[in-house]
Amino acid sequence: MHFYHNDDGETDFLKGLVAGVAGGLLASFLMEQFQAAWSAATEAMQEKKHRGRKPQPTTVKVANALSKKIVGRKVPKGYQAAAGAAVHYGVGAGSAGIYGALAEIAPIITAGEGLVFGAGVWIMADEIAVPAAGFSKWPREIPLTTHIYALASHLVYGWITETVRRAVRATL
Repeated sequence: MHFYHNDDGETDFLKGLVAGVAGGLLASFLMEQFQAAWSAATEAMQEKKHRGRKPQPTTVKVANALSKKIVGRKVPKGYQAAAGAAVHYGVGAGSAGIYGALAEIAPIITAGEGLVFGAGVWIMADEIAVPAAGFSKWPREIPLTTHIYALASHLVYGWITETVRRAVRATL
């Protein structure tokens, strides 16, 4: 395992937070790219494509719920993709920022090169919080292949977050 160690023993939560946010932003972007590639490969392997409406992304559901609470109405159709992206990047940057700050006092949190973090985010968000909030079905109602896809996506997110966090933190 590789941990960030400062020669003078410096622990700086703000630097950890900034490094984590930087890692989380890039990781969120690359997670989207991974998901797009996975989806394209899955569709290419299927004999027949499923036609019809795709379900609304969870991030858009969350954005609509927040909008209804704050301004009393859903996000207008033309802005829903951007609002969903804002939720995705906000959660990705926020959780990685907390991760980066915590890594300052408990470097063990970076175990597994960020893979443990990514798996933890998957369990806490996709498997517990999102269904509990009513934004998705419960895990037992979702196909195993969807769980594998989501876990793989979050492992990519965790690994990229840690790789970037470590590099940024070393330069601060």
